[in-house]
Amino acid sequence: MQSFKDVKSGIKEKKSVFSDIPPEQDEERFVLYRGKTSFIIMNLYPYNCGHLMVIPYLQTPDFSDLDSRTKLEIMDLTDLCIKALKETLKPQGFNFGANLGRVAGGSVDTHIHFHIVPRWEGDTNFMPVLADAKVLSNDMKTTYRSLKKAIKALAEAKKA
Repeated sequence: MQSFKDVKSGIKEKKSVFSDIPPEQDEERFVLYRGKTSFIIMNLYPYNCGHLMVIPYLQTPDFSDLDSRTKLEIMDLTDLCIKALKETLKPQGFNFGANLGRVAGGSVDTHIHFHIVPRWEGDTNFMPVLADAKVLSNDMKTTYRSLKKAIKALAEAKKA
């Protein structure tokens, strides 16, 4: 893992798992879309099928470090995610947010990222409670292909 120097503190930090994903690894790393300042990726450890994340290219834990252009693109990409999820998986609702800091539940607390979790009535069951396991009924690669196709079509329609 490579290191980078934090601009504010000068302390060398390890790059996060979200940094430097080359485009040729998009499919194997489940990158769905690349914007100018941020990208969309599927969560490898999803809460629900279709759990997506919008991640700025800038590695920072601090929301205030993001410029206005990045914040706007994060919202635009979130909208794109929600539209694509509605089209492909037809959820009844969504959870959207970020875990800012380790104590807030952030497993990658050095690189801010935003979760979009599709929800359906009755989507929780006894497995997470009794077995500490989550059962997902969709294959991630199939879901990836469906979402990638929908996101591409929606992004192209927006440009037109």
